[in-house]
Amino acid sequence: MQQLPHHYTARAEGQPTGTLTTRVEGLETLQVAAPKQFDGPGDQWSPEDLLVASAADCLILTFRAVASASRLDWLNLACEATGTLESVERITRFTELHLEATLEIGPGESAEKAERVLVRAEQACLVTNSLNTKTQLHVNITGG
Repeated sequence: MQQLPHHYTARAEGQPTGTLTTRVEGLETLQVAAPKQFDGPGDQWSPEDLLVASAADCLILTFRAVASASRLDWLNLACEATGTLESVERITRFTELHLEATLEIGPGESAEKAERVLVRAEQACLVTNSLNTKTQLHVNITGG
């Protein structure tokens, strides 16, 4: 890992109507629109989708590092993230984030150890640590 601080830059452009074009240098351009819940088309990524997906992605990437350091033999981790958007004191924001993690561990691995490693990964996830949102992790362990 490179020394901190890290800096990340994205550029978004849009006109009075239609989709936004979102770019990060060296990556594929994304077309982004309002979600269906905000009268958007519902067939493109939205900022809300990207935020919730980032939490799921970050959990898995953080788990990779924590599992490696813990010498946990694992085969697959799937994470379904669900964000709850509400109006709190007339401000629309995510109030809860539920992460449903299903981890398949290798033969002979302990489900208890695997769950501890997964919880540590959730506690170290930079995306959820950066949000002012209650995060709940639900763990399902298979294999072993």
